[in-house]
Amino acid sequence: MGIILWLIIGGVVGWLASLIMRTDAQQGILLNIVVGIVGAFIGGLIFNGGTINQVLTVNSFIVSLVGAVILLAIVNLVRRGSLR
Repeated sequence: MGIILWLIIGGVVGWLASLIMRTDAQQGILLNIVVGIVGAFIGGLIFNGGTINQVLTVNSFIVSLVGAVILLAIVNLVRRGSLR
């Protein structure tokens, strides 16, 4: 059940991050899930000292969202040379 929850939350986090960064039209659901999961990992590395929280809390959701936005900002910077 845990992996299904990761995919669902990853999709929601990736979708919200793509809305914030205005890249939603370029991404599909699979890329949203990948961005959300990788963003959660990046956020965990930056804010939680490298740990991944096993429990879904508001704090872990926000950390995941910030990590996903950082990931999309880096991708935009590499692709276009601007953060948008």
